[in-house]
Amino acid sequence: MATSNLTFRDVNITFKKHPVTDDVVVSKDNAAIKQAIVNLVLTNKGERLFNPDYGSDIRSFLFEPLDYAVAGIIKRNMQLSLAKYEPRIAVTSISCIPNFEDNGLDVEMTYEIRGTEVPPVQIEFFLSRTR
Repeated sequence: MATSNLTFRDVNITFKKHPVTDDVVVSKDNAAIKQAIVNLVLTNKGERLFNPDYGSDIRSFLFEPLDYAVAGIIKRNMQLSLAKYEPRIAVTSISCIPNFEDNGLDVEMTYEIRGTEVPPVQIEFFLSRTR
C-alpha cells in the first residue's frame, strides 16, 4: 500500500479561541484521532440527533458490578464501535482491566493510522461512573 502524508483535522472539543486568528482551535493529526476515539467511546447511542447509532453504550455498563466479564463486554463494544465509525485507524490491541481501588476500568489501546508510516500509537484512559 502506498503511504502518503495524510493530515487529519478536527475542531478541538474545548472550543477554545485561537489567540492569533480568533478562530476555534483545531486539533491535528494524531491529536485529532485521539480526540475522536475518546468522543466515540464516551458518546451514548442516540445522543447524536441525525446519527442515532453513532457511539457506544459503554456508559450503561459502567453501572454494572465491576468485574472481568463487564470489562470484556466493554472491550468488545469499543472494538465494534471503532471498527464501524473510525476508519482512519486499525486497532491492534485493547486492554480493559477492572481497577477495584478506584472503582473503574483502566483502558489501554494501541492502534495504527491507516495509510501512514507512523509507528503504532498507544493511548490510556480511565472509565468510571459519573452522576
